[in-house]
Amino acid sequence: MSRVKLGAIGAGWWATSNHFPLFAAREDVELVGVCGRGPGLESVRDRFGFGFATEDADELLEADIDAVVISTPHDLHHPLAARALDRGLHVLCEKPMTLHADEAWDLAARVEEAGTVFLVPYGWNYKPFTVAAKRLLDAGAIGEIQFATCHMASPTRGLFGTDPTHMLERWNSDTAPDPSTWSSPQHGGGYAHGQVTHSSALLFWLTGLRAASVAGRVSTAGSAVDLFDAGVIRFTTGALGSLSGAATLADGDKYQVDIRLFGTEGVLMIDVERERVELSRYDGRRESVSIEPGEGEYECLVPPHRFIDLITGRSTENNSDVTVAARSVELIDALLRSSAADGVETSVAATESRTA
Repeated sequence: MSRVKLGAIGAGWWATSNHFPLFAAREDVELVGVCGRGPGLESVRDRFGFGFATEDADELLEADIDAVVISTPHDLHHPLAARALDRGLHVLCEKPMTLHADEAWDLAARVEEAGTVFLVPYGWNYKPFTVAAKRLLDAGAIGEIQFATCHMASPTRGLFGTDPTHMLERWNSDTAPDPSTWSSPQHGGGYAHGQVTHSSALLFWLTGLRAASVAGRVSTAGSAVDLFDAGVIRFTTGALGSLSGAATLADGDKYQVDIRLFGTEGVLMIDVERERVELSRYDGRRESVSIEPGEGEYECLVPPHRFIDLITGRSTENNSDVTVAARSVELIDALLRSSAADGVETSVAATESRTA
């Protein structure tokens, strides 16, 4: 395929500030149509050169397109992605891919049946330093993983807390999402779905691990949704792990994503805040990955480009495919269910027949 006919469902701040400019600049992408709500939709169409604008998702999905970008509120991801896959479309679906494990593995099964590209745009999964860390792990640098820690913290207290407009001040699009997308339980708001999805997806892509069960707790600290998350994980390999998340860094502080992996032959640390990847082996070997200053900052420039390159055959490397995303979803789903059950250890299993 030399030119990808692309449609988009969701035309809020993130789509218009990140995804659409990248796609519009590519000569191998034709922006066929955009679906969204609000008075600014036609201006989005004109600004990026979409062929048409509509508020009807079915009209968009039934158009002559090869692929679709889904960047709607979280609770709409599954039904829209399922319909797109059933039409044989390639899909870029924003994170979290779904809110529940059974929905995630349903999409995985549909992807396998459709044989199309499915990518969830986790920006840190495509950074040169995380790619280098994965090469070390794939080469057996630390042996078999026995323990893993996965921590994330963000300056997002306004977004998930009691004043989401504090974080939305820079969202100037007329079609910016309703703040309840982030701060309402109804739409899958909260720190786990909104941010821990990033750190956990990075963990699962780097390691190939999969959670078997989790004992979790969350705290709302007066908000309608979780601001703090903690869990003890048992992986299917028998390894143990810990997960933590906090929404209340001070404004302007660097995001914290800190993953530490302890194996039979050594330890690997990935720290995006301090821009460090360090290997320490028990045989005395030490190795640090060279990282350009500022590389640890979050950005999502590579995933949209990679999505098109996978479709056209220019690349075969998908660092955030449906399986990685589903493993993140099922962990977060189980953590939230465990917390609701007073911290009882909870299986991640969605259905007995789900994709492995």
